[in-house]
Amino acid sequence: MVHDLLGQAYSAMRYNRRRTALTMLGMAWGIATVVLLLAYGAGFGRAIGSIFSQMGMQMMGFFPGRTSLQAGGIKAGIPVRFQVEDVQHVQELVPLVRHITPEVRLDPANVQNENRSFTFPVSGFYSQIQFIRAIDMDGGRFFNPDDESQRARVAVLGSEAKTKLFSGQFAIGEKIRINGVTFDVIGVMGAKMQEGDSDINRVVYIPFSAMAT
Repeated sequence: MVHDLLGQAYSAMRYNRRRTALTMLGMAWGIATVVLLLAYGAGFGRAIGSIFSQMGMQMMGFFPGRTSLQAGGIKAGIPVRFQVEDVQHVQELVPLVRHITPEVRLDPANVQNENRSFTFPVSGFYSQIQFIRAIDMDGGRFFNPDDESQRARVAVLGSEAKTKLFSGQFAIGEKIRINGVTFDVIGVMGAKMQEGDSDINRVVYIPFSAMAT
């Protein structure tokens, strides 16, 4: 019976060759489209994952603002401001927090190297930001707790910031000026994948304690 059905199908396909060709072409096109869409979706997912991994995984941020609801006798709209002591409180009260740091950001800041001058975002952190944001070094080193305690004026440059400030010259050991204050360049970060207008490769990192000097 199967043999008879196959024979009838073959005969019908030979009799309607144009319809058969169009049907096969439509099926092939449909399969190819599905494969392309699946491949595009998988590639896009990997790209997004890679971009986010450049900024750090399993990371959480706390930002000041205003209360949105009334609570504990305090009306809504009260400003919420953080103190440096809050960082230690979070570290002590949340046992799953492995690394933590406050951030002070100057955006933009005027950064100079001799006659080269650009506006870059400058961020002050504890040294733990290297682990939080998975920062890889292309040369030199990242600042450490000793630099923080000594209020050392040291800076780590993003790859694009280094290129613009020093072009092809060696940057480590040289000096730059951030809003008129001199800092020693101790490291250059490796280039990271950027998303849109992201300035991740233009950031200049300095110790949090150096922001107040």
